[in-house]
Amino acid sequence: MTFGLPLHVETLGPDPDSGVDSIVLVHGYGGSSFSWRYWTPLLAKRAHVVLVDMKGFGSAPKPDDGQYGPGHQAELIYRLILQADLQRVTLIGHSLGGGVALGVALKLLDSEPGRLKRLILVASAAYKQRLPPFVALAKYRRLASTALRILGTRFVIRHVLKSIVFDASAVSDDQVLGYAEPLSSPKAHRALIDTALAIVPPDLGQMTARFEELDVPTLVLWGRQDRVVPLWVGERLADQLPDASLEVLENCGHMPAEELPEESWEVLRRFLDHRS
Repeated sequence: MTFGLPLHVETLGPDPDSGVDSIVLVHGYGGSSFSWRYWTPLLAKRAHVVLVDMKGFGSAPKPDDGQYGPGHQAELIYRLILQADLQRVTLIGHSLGGGVALGVALKLLDSEPGRLKRLILVASAAYKQRLPPFVALAKYRRLASTALRILGTRFVIRHVLKSIVFDASAVSDDQVLGYAEPLSSPKAHRALIDTALAIVPPDLGQMTARFEELDVPTLVLWGRQDRVVPLWVGERLADQLPDASLEVLENCGHMPAEELPEESWEVLRRFLDHRS
């Protein structure tokens, strides 16, 4: 199910025509649907789950068209929702995917407001902030390409993962492989760099000014020790979004769904149960 869009999409759980909610999951920078592996089986028991590999990532196409900004990704996912006729949509986005989810939510607000039911923002990009080193480095195309080629994708990914989680010793070989394998080709390297070069949207100020219009139940989920998207971003989001609650996990970095899968799922489950 891609409807001719440069995305890779997998669906799980009951058919959307059965009257259940649709939950669309959007991964972060350098990620894929692999990032949601702990939550996905549990979500599929209660909703129609749509796992999206954004353009350029995971198993999605990686065209050399320079169209890799958050706005481009949001437009593709927005079109996917409309073409698949998804109703009662919950958007879940992590990191860059959270910023993309906010863009999708604003597009739905403008054209199809009845489709959006909830937002779940996990360590979400939102406001102007210092770029993390692995994104800042990728902006230097030749240097980044050389580093990925000479050091190897697995070495780079292991280093990045260890730098963004709370407990670096918990990073496993399977986790490194799950992130590194889809990023190992020259096309994936280019898409990664193209995304970094466009990661701050030119209309960021206009977009953030509109967050207060997103009056839907929203869970803002953060790790206390997040060094990629600092906690102040989550606090500001929870303050600006009209119907948002902030949940902060202790001893957790930038990847709550992976670092603390059981604890983060319990927070998510309670939110879905209470805001059904």
